[in-house]
Amino acid sequence: MTAEFTPLDESQCLRLLGGTAVGRLVYTVGALPAVMPVRYRIAADGSVLLHTNAGSEIARAVTDAVVAFEASELSETDGSGWSVTVLGRAGVTSDIAASHPVPAPLSTADWVTIRIRPELVSGRSLPASPACEV
Repeated sequence: MTAEFTPLDESQCLRLLGGTAVGRLVYTVGALPAVMPVRYRIAADGSVLLHTNAGSEIARAVTDAVVAFEASELSETDGSGWSVTVLGRAGVTSDIAASHPVPAPLSTADWVTIRIRPELVSGRSLPASPACEV
């Protein structure tokens, strides 16, 4: 018997996102999907905040674009865990208070804070499986 995913409500999803620091930003470049691991924080309003270089591919591609953001924690030993996806419009923010909790960028080059305003938040949890097989 296979364990089934259990849907998570939005408040559970945001709580789980608040407990991790690395996720995956999904955006498009030249009409093709791109996925980039990023360090992030969740703002009080549920927005996803991340830093990037002002001239980076991410900054160019996500400004005023609909993007996806995903973070997860999955156990390699028993298969348990969760995954949360946020869909929303991304944009550069200059709100210092909003960008304050985001981890500092790796360099001091010109960087910007990207805010993803959530329009759809979904998540699933997966219980432990006695026979976790790949």
